[in-house]
Amino acid sequence: MLSNKEAHSRGMMLLEQLHGDGAAKALVDDMAGICPDFVDMSIEWALGGIMARPGLDLVTRELVVIASCVTLGHPVIQLRAHAHAALAAGASREQIIEAILQLVFYAGGAAVRNALAELRDVLGVSAP
Repeated sequence: MLSNKEAHSRGMMLLEQLHGDGAAKALVDDMAGICPDFVDMSIEWALGGIMARPGLDLVTRELVVIASCVTLGHPVIQLRAHAHAALAAGASREQIIEAILQLVFYAGGAAVRNALAELRDVLGVSAP
């Protein structure tokens, strides 16, 4: 088991790799005054603890998170962030689209349509 310091360090490296420079500051700013502990939890647990585990590559992990966001139907901010992260990890536009399309029978057509429409700009598709 990693120490909090090791998990934080590993989480910060992944945060920058997947979400770019400034992502940590944006997360801190977003949670300032609301729940600063959420920042540490996200960096240490979600990124340093779960996302950095062996067994799945980062593309697969990001596609799983995207699928979860689509299935839930409401975490638009996270859907967009993880689509960007999937691309940064090396996923193709087609992999993201197919991962979302795979959910049509499980999450429903509306959830799939909304996710695809929401990610139009992230995936580099212009509006009709």
